[in-house]
Amino acid sequence: MLIIQVRISLSGTNHMRITWTTSFPTPATVFYGTSPGNYTFSAKGSTNMYHYLKYTSGEIHDVVIGPLNQNTSYYYRCGIKSSPEFSFKTPPARFPIKFAVAGDLGQTARTSSTLENIAKSNYDVLILPGDLSYADMRQKKWDTFGLLVQPLASKRPWMVTQGNHEIEKFPKIHRSRFTSYNARWLMPYEESGSPSNLFYSFEVAGVHVIMLGSYTEFGAGSDQYRWLKADLGKVDRRRTPWLVVVVHAPWYNSNVAHQGEYEGVGMRSVMEDVLYGARVDVVFAGHVHAYERFVRVYKDKANNCGPVYITAGAGGNREGLALRFLDPQPKISAFRDPTFGHGQFSILNATLALWTWHRNNDKDGVASDKVWLRSLAYDPACYNV
Repeated sequence: MLIIQVRISLSGTNHMRITWTTSFPTPATVFYGTSPGNYTFSAKGSTNMYHYLKYTSGEIHDVVIGPLNQNTSYYYRCGIKSSPEFSFKTPPARFPIKFAVAGDLGQTARTSSTLENIAKSNYDVLILPGDLSYADMRQKKWDTFGLLVQPLASKRPWMVTQGNHEIEKFPKIHRSRFTSYNARWLMPYEESGSPSNLFYSFEVAGVHVIMLGSYTEFGAGSDQYRWLKADLGKVDRRRTPWLVVVVHAPWYNSNVAHQGEYEGVGMRSVMEDVLYGARVDVVFAGHVHAYERFVRVYKDKANNCGPVYITAGAGGNREGLALRFLDPQPKISAFRDPTFGHGQFSILNATLALWTWHRNNDKDGVASDKVWLRSLAYDPACYNV
C-alpha cells in the first residue's frame, strides 16, 4: 500500500502531528517508538478527503502522537505496520535551537537546491512563510509538492502559513479560498485557541512563534486581530524570551515587486502597534522573491525596541527573482540580495541569536549576510521582565 506525502508538524506541548496520503482506504493509525522496528506506542487520528472541481484527493490522514521526549529520535510507520519506516527528531527542550526559514518554495530545480542546502543545516524546525506548492488550482501539483518535500518534512516539523498562491477560489463554482491548503496542511490552530487554520501560534524550546494570515481578515474587529491580542496576552517572556511573528506579505519592503500592497501595508497599519507593544523580536515574511533584512524598525524609523523585519521569499518559485530594488536604499534596509536561498535562525540562549542568509550558489554553508540579535525581553532600554 502506497504511503506518500508524509510530513510532521508540532501539535501542542510535546506532541507531533503526522500527516500522510493514501490512494486506498487505510487506518488513520501511527505506530512509533524510540528504536527502529520497535513500536511500543500507537495512536489513532482522523481521515478526510476534499473535492476541487473535477479533482478528488486521496485519503489525507492526520494523527497526533505523544507525549514525546524532547531532543529524541522516534521511528514510525503510518497506517499499517508493514508500511515504510520513517524517523524524526523532536526539538530540544531548551536552547540552543535552530530554525530554517524559506518562503515561496514551489517545485523547481531551484527548490531542490534550496532543500538540499536546508537538509545540510541540521535544523530543528522549518518555518515556511507562505506560497508552498504553487499549485494555483492544479491539484496534482499539491501531490507532487508533497512528494518533493517528504524527505525533509517527514524528519523535522514544518510549520507553515498561507500565501497568495494558496488562494484557489474559482468564481461561481468553488467559493472557498483555501480548501486544498486547509485539508493538506493542518496546523495547531485549535491548540493555540485560534478559530482558524490560517493563523495560530506554537511554542518550542523557549520561543513563541505566531503565524499570521495575510490573506484572511485582519482588521481591528476581525477574529484574527482579537486572537492575536489574546495570544500575546498569554506570552510569558520568562518562559519564552524569544517572540517571533511570521506573515506572507512583508510589512517593510524596498523591492520594486509588491510595493504598497494592502496585505502588507494594510496589515501593518492595523497590527504594528500591537507587535511593537509586545516587543516582538523578529518578523519573517515571504512574497517578494528576494532577500532583505531591515534594522529594528517602528513606524518607518529605526527603533531599538522594534522588530527586525526579514523577507525570505526566494525559496525557488517558478516565477523567478525580484531583481529590482528601490534606489536609493532606505536607511532602515540593512542588506538586500536578489538570490535564491534560505535563512537560518540559530537561537543560542535566552538573550542571543544568530541570523544568517545562505544563497543556493554559495558552497560550504557560507553566509552572505549575518547578524547577531539580542532578545528584547532582556533589553533594559525597552522594558524589564
